[in-house]
Amino acid sequence: MNQDARLAHSTSPTRPAGGAIESLLTDLASGRTQAAAAYGEALRAAAHPRAAHVLIRRFGPPDAAVSGPLAGVPVTVKDLFDVAGSTTTAGSRVLRDAPHAETDAAIVQRLRAAGAAIIGTTNMTEFAYSGLGLNPHWGTPANAAGSALNAAVARIPGGSSSGAAVGVALGVGLAAVGTDTGGSVRIPAALNGLVGFKPTAQRVPMAGCLPLAASLDSIGPIARTLADCLRMDAVLADASLAARPPAPSEIRLMVPTTVVLDELDDTVAAAFEASLARLQAAGVQIMRAPFAPFADAALAAQGVIAAYESFLWHRELLARAQPAYDPHVATRIAGGAQISALDYAAALAARRRWQENVRAAMDGFDALALPTVPTVAPPMAALADDAAYFAANRLMLRNTLLFNLLDGCALSLPMPSTGLPAGLMLGAPALHDERLASIGLSVEALLAA
Repeated sequence: MNQDARLAHSTSPTRPAGGAIESLLTDLASGRTQAAAAYGEALRAAAHPRAAHVLIRRFGPPDAAVSGPLAGVPVTVKDLFDVAGSTTTAGSRVLRDAPHAETDAAIVQRLRAAGAAIIGTTNMTEFAYSGLGLNPHWGTPANAAGSALNAAVARIPGGSSSGAAVGVALGVGLAAVGTDTGGSVRIPAALNGLVGFKPTAQRVPMAGCLPLAASLDSIGPIARTLADCLRMDAVLADASLAARPPAPSEIRLMVPTTVVLDELDDTVAAAFEASLARLQAAGVQIMRAPFAPFADAALAAQGVIAAYESFLWHRELLARAQPAYDPHVATRIAGGAQISALDYAAALAARRRWQENVRAAMDGFDALALPTVPTVAPPMAALADDAAYFAANRLMLRNTLLFNLLDGCALSLPMPSTGLPAGLMLGAPALHDERLASIGLSVEALLAA
């Protein structure tokens, strides 16, 4: 398969049943291919014009003698993670001259110990503070699915883990590690036709990861299948989830009709309804109902917490280098200066009460089911003015941030669609990861059938 054919194939809605990682590991074990060949394939994909701006930096080839559960598997990590000997820029020019990291981030250490071949660090929204994925410093990687359909119209990749998702879609690694503070793994996964998994935050250590908002940050993988995401999660969390797909009739999903179905575009609405119909036809129990917590004023706590905590980290850097920031990012961070410690404490208390209400409202259901994002990826040119930028960003984050505020787990699965990709999100409370993953495997199989 030539390079252009391979890239076109990588953005198609058809996905391997088990996963690209499993397939590669099988080929490596049988001798049908070598780790060096897989590494070279990822580098060739990174050099393709459609992969422009995916990587911020590249690393040399790994030790050919490594072993482990990901031995020889090419992966990427977001530019928020420390890699010993290189600078963690977080997608910003402000940190371009910062000292090199002395040690690897905890998840980088775990990837290396598992034998993964780390291709490089991926581009992102500056300091991870947007769901759109635009970056004026390093350039913005164009949405992979959008480029495959019409290369003349550059669409947003979704953020903040933009390069992570576009890279996987184009073959720059079989999986990517991103961060998710308000949807930054699930949004770009959904917009590029991939799977994104946000685990319960406490399962994966944040050591060596530059924070956005420590109370909301989490680390998760992006890949082409949920099986691949779970292989990555087992390494990142240093503990495997014993995911066993249940029969469809054993799955109970609630579809909230409050807020999260508002402002859906035609493509997302049609894909969502068709996906629910397919699941119900297979026997999945689905109930639509109003969901009072999603109309609660306590949802504002997410914005208060994110702004306050990000400003605490950035206040000195912002004071001396604000003109070098992306203005859209600087504006949001600077807003944290207006939030008092009392307001922050009140937001944390409101969050705890809201979490209790969500858990109570979900009693009897395995997960909530909703569109990951309300729209397909818009053209970058449509977001040129500030009003359009912030309106689009609000909409992109609206559904996903609910599960960060919940401190829960969530995943995005591609929905069958004849146009641009759209994602189906399943979400559950904290530490329900194993049950959610099990359900996700069943749902993924039904949607891909």
